Amino acid sequence: MPITRALLSVSDKTGITELARALLEAGAEIVSSGGTAQVLQAAGVPVTSVEQVTGAPEMLGGRVKTLHPLIYGGILADRAEPSHLREIDHLGISPIDLVVVDLYPFERALAEGLSEDELIEHIDIGGVALIRAAAKNWRAVTVAVAPERYPDLLEAMRNGGPSLELRYALALEAFSHTAAYDAAIARYLAGEEWWGERLVISAPKLLDLRYGENPHQRAALYEGPGRGIGSSRQLNGKELSYNNLLDANAAWRLAASLEPPAAVIVKHTNPCGAACAGSLEPALRAARACDESSAFGGIVALNATCDGMAAHAVVETFFEVVVAPGYDTEALDILRRKKNLRVLSAEAPTAAVELRSISGGLLVQSCDEVSGAAEWTVVTKAEPLPEQLDDLRFAWEVAAAVKSNAIVLAAGRATVGIGAGQMSRVQAAEIATRNAGARAIGAVCASDAFFPFADGIEKLVEAGVSAVVQPGGSLRDHDVIAAADKRGLAMVFTGQRHFRH
Repeated sequence: MPITRALLSVSDKTGITELARALLEAGAEIVSSGGTAQVLQAAGVPVTSVEQVTGAPEMLGGRVKTLHPLIYGGILADRAEPSHLREIDHLGISPIDLVVVDLYPFERALAEGLSEDELIEHIDIGGVALIRAAAKNWRAVTVAVAPERYPDLLEAMRNGGPSLELRYALALEAFSHTAAYDAAIARYLAGEEWWGERLVISAPKLLDLRYGENPHQRAALYEGPGRGIGSSRQLNGKELSYNNLLDANAAWRLAASLEPPAAVIVKHTNPCGAACAGSLEPALRAARACDESSAFGGIVALNATCDGMAAHAVVETFFEVVVAPGYDTEALDILRRKKNLRVLSAEAPTAAVELRSISGGLLVQSCDEVSGAAEWTVVTKAEPLPEQLDDLRFAWEVAAAVKSNAIVLAAGRATVGIGAGQMSRVQAAEIATRNAGARAIGAVCASDAFFPFADGIEKLVEAGVSAVVQPGGSLRDHDVIAAADKRGLAMVFTGQRHFRH
């Protein structure tokens, strides 16, 4: 369908002059308003002002420009409805075939920290109405909301005008655009509140993924709240998979919670090793030593700038992904020798909430935060030694990141055994102590939830564990404490559970 009349009114002037000239060459009349009209006129492009069309000046400091029946009648008239055509002809309204409009940059203004009064002036009214009107009438009217679509319009004009398929696609983009815009305003007015009566989310697609958890599943990555893995930059390697992103997120969240320099290795979203040390290289080696067979093919997260020594340690083992806040030149040179190794640079996680889908619903919860040792209570006769407290704090952070039921053994601020995802806590303890072997002697233990019976404590003591941190809260806490006292085990209660499903 050829374009005979176009309305152009944009905040982002990128490419608008070139588009206007092409429209002019194709014989179209150009209607424009405000700053867009000034830019086009300065470039020698003749335009008809909105005021000339409506006979009404801009008013209220520019709040009212295009809101007029002589504009909207030209956009909304159904070309297939004779009564519509007779009506606009009677009223002297010319049809508008193309609407090129973007919106006041509200989110950019919000990011710049403008005042409330200034932000209110960045809430677009006329632009949203124009876009929705054109998109509603997509069978006859073309709408474009971003300069990235101008080449498609130019190509279409060279071929007789936009096709029905292009108009439909642009209408879909337009409604998505206005929905996202309104969602941003709603979030601002709600004060970033997540617990209202309606959850308003607009998530632009960041990446199409090859497949989901399995090859027969479709998947994509969309932008979410906060910063982290979703906003990371890929510096090397193959394209990221759905599983890569899940595992990288689990590794990065834990690494960011540990005192730097620290290294974390994750497999199937469960930590299989974590350690803090004087530098990243020994931290990574200690994390890998926890469970070398499980570390193979895993994901590494480093919570300090990766240097050459750490990079050498990374490439000694096959890893799918490495994540860090940054890399020095030597480290990148080393890591890029592994062409398939995915190298990510990420900001510390900042999301305040987690979203998960269930059948017929969406679950939202605040992110888990681990309490400090100042809130712990020693419940046994034996008190943890200072070095044991350091290890208990470390193990407690790791346990919060392990799938429940979780048991984490640590020594020297490094994991030596992890029992993850077991339906029975004593079985989790058995797995952790078996994996630790002799390294369990003198190690400490963190349990993500209380011990329902004394058998878990007895299993740990048999392996040589010297101190335990757990939430407490079992009906049989007195039995568990008595078992610890009988064996001379130091134990502290945190009063805070860290289930992870």
